[in-house]
Amino acid sequence: MKHRLLQVLPVVLGIALLNFLVLQLAPGDVVDVLAGEAGAASPEAMAALRAQFGLDRSVIAQLGSYLWNLAHLDLGFSYRQNMPVAELILTRLPATLLLMGLALTIALALGTLLGTLTALKPGGWFDHVVSVLVLFAYAMPTFWLGLMGLVLFAGKLGWLPAGGMLTVGLDQGAWALVVDVARHAVLPALTLSTFYLAVYARLMRGSMIETLSADFIRTARAKGASEPRVLIAHALRNASVPLVTMLGYQVASLLSGAVLVESVFSWPGLGRLAFEAILARDFNLLLGILLLSSLLVTVINIAVDLVTVLIDPRVELQAARA
Repeated sequence: MKHRLLQVLPVVLGIALLNFLVLQLAPGDVVDVLAGEAGAASPEAMAALRAQFGLDRSVIAQLGSYLWNLAHLDLGFSYRQNMPVAELILTRLPATLLLMGLALTIALALGTLLGTLTALKPGGWFDHVVSVLVLFAYAMPTFWLGLMGLVLFAGKLGWLPAGGMLTVGLDQGAWALVVDVARHAVLPALTLSTFYLAVYARLMRGSMIETLSADFIRTARAKGASEPRVLIAHALRNASVPLVTMLGYQVASLLSGAVLVESVFSWPGLGRLAFEAILARDFNLLLGILLLSSLLVTVINIAVDLVTVLIDPRVELQAARA
């Protein structure tokens, strides 16, 4: 684990360099966007803005300034939003963490439940029904599912809000605030969790079938352990190791999926902010979001390693031997 922690700094530094160099290849900059919004701008005015923003310097000079600012924990300034990047990101981060947490909770809970139930009687009618539903959820485009959810539950039935995170002007106490946020989060969280629920259900099914046929399960049953104890205390714990491992690998794709979901539902998180930054060519803001996302993925992968060791201590022993 100490070795993994020592790898974080060079990995994040390499990602920061790669992000900076890739964004330098993108056409246009924030000055072009500001000039377009203004309707017209003289070449002299645009040149003055680029000089003010430091965009007229060489790529090496800009890279040096960027790395120097990172060393001092400064993510720069968003000229499009007219506020520091770090402050802007911190205002949007809680919304994304809430959405990701809800989506992962739904995906893990339902995926584990469906995978376990189908593994008890593989090939039965319930297994076939779940397999069809899982295949449908796996193949369904996230943005299409979100739009259909908006049309049905917000447009036709009117059960849920059409977008945003809070009702404008709501001021009825803490509990009313929690309920309002929960109602706004239902559709985006379910939409974001659908693909991962399908993945976890199939993975859990295969892992449970393999685990239930293991020797230690037969030994536990021979010793007189009840079937619920065999299933929960022995089989489920061992079968969940691949599920937890897969969770660490899918955090990055979950963040990328949040860009679509937050854009569809107008959810005020980092995904929507990144989309806005791309449209506005706000590269300072986009670099900050990408760097924070990289740190988040790295930290979660380390946390997943710790959880995996807690579930199955043999993992740490095998890593030490390797």
